[in-house]
Amino acid sequence: MNRVSTRKRIGISIGDPAGIGPELALRAAARIEDFPDVDLVLIGDAALLRRVASEVGLPLRATQWIDGWDQVAVNGTKHEATDQGHVSVFSAGDLNADTVIPGQWTAVTGAASYHWVCVAAKAAMAGHLDAMVTGPIQKEAWHAAGIDYPGHTELLAELTSSSQVRMMLTSDELSCVLATVHIPLVDVAAHLSSDDVYEAIELGVIALEKKCRRKFNAAPRVTVCGLNPHAGEHGLMSHQEEEQIIMPAIGRAKAAGYDVTGPLSPDTAFVPARRKITDVYVCMYHDQGLIPLKALSFDDAVNVTLGLPIVRTSVDHGTAMDIAWTGKASESSLMAAIRMASELVK
Repeated sequence: MNRVSTRKRIGISIGDPAGIGPELALRAAARIEDFPDVDLVLIGDAALLRRVASEVGLPLRATQWIDGWDQVAVNGTKHEATDQGHVSVFSAGDLNADTVIPGQWTAVTGAASYHWVCVAAKAAMAGHLDAMVTGPIQKEAWHAAGIDYPGHTELLAELTSSSQVRMMLTSDELSCVLATVHIPLVDVAAHLSSDDVYEAIELGVIALEKKCRRKFNAAPRVTVCGLNPHAGEHGLMSHQEEEQIIMPAIGRAKAAGYDVTGPLSPDTAFVPARRKITDVYVCMYHDQGLIPLKALSFDDAVNVTLGLPIVRTSVDHGTAMDIAWTGKASESSLMAAIRMASELVK
C-alpha cells in the first residue's frame, strides 16, 4: 500500500524576463524529481516560459496552467509518496512575451519582474505558498519602471510589515549576515547603527540555531567584522565606528548569551582557521560579506531573508544578460535555494 505524504508548495518568481531567470526556472522544473517533498509553482508569464523553453530546447514540465489561487489546492494537499512533485505555472500580469528581447532589460521587463515578486509574496502571506524563491531581477529595470525599492529585501520588508530584516548569504563554506544592504559604500558609516549590528547578530543566531544544535550540539559561533581596515586600529584608521557602534552591539549580544567574537579585521576574518570556528559572520556592508562568499561558493550559495513572517530564499547571482536564453545558465544556485526553502518550512 502506498504511503501518503504532504509536500511543500514553493513558488518561484522567475525574475527579469530578459535575463536568465526564466531559463533557470525551467531547468528547476525539469528536475522536479530532485525534490520529492516539493510542488513548484512558477510565477511569471506562460507565453514567455513557452518561448524561452523553445529557444533553449528545454521541456516545460507543467501539470497545470493557472491564473488564480483558487485553482491551486490549499496547503496540506496529500499526494501519494510514489508520485513525483507537481509543477504549475501561475501566469500573472500583462507582459507581451513577443516584445521581450533576450539580454535587453527595459522598464517593461522591470515592471513584470516586480509584479511577480509581489504576487509570490502576497500568496505566501495568504498561505497559498509555503515558501517563495526569487529569480534574479535587474535593479536598473525596476528603477526605469518607477519602482523605488533597491532590491527584493527592502520590498519584502514593506510588503510583510517587517521592521527587522537582514540578508543572509549562506553555503556549506560560509554564512554571512549583512548589517546594511543596498546602499552606496560612501554612505555605510552614516547609516550603520549599533542596533543594526545587534539585530544582524541576533537574526543570524536564530537562523543557524537549529543547524548548529543538530550538527555540533552547541549554539552558533558568531564572528563580527570591523568596518574599517584593521578594524580601525583603535581609531587610527577610523572615525571610531568600531568603538562607538560595533563594540556596544557585541557587548549587548554577549550579555544576551550569544557566542560572539569581534570586531575582527575584515582582511583576516575569513581565513581558513577562522572559518573553522565560525558558524556565521556579521558583515557591515554588502560586498564585505558577498566577496568572500561568492569566491568560495558562487555556484551553490543561497540568499535568505531573515526576519520575515514568510520563508524567502533566492539565487545569489544576477540576471546575466550576456548569456540570457542561450542555454548556458547554471541552475545550481536556484536548486540550492529551493532545497533551503524546503528545509526552512516548518
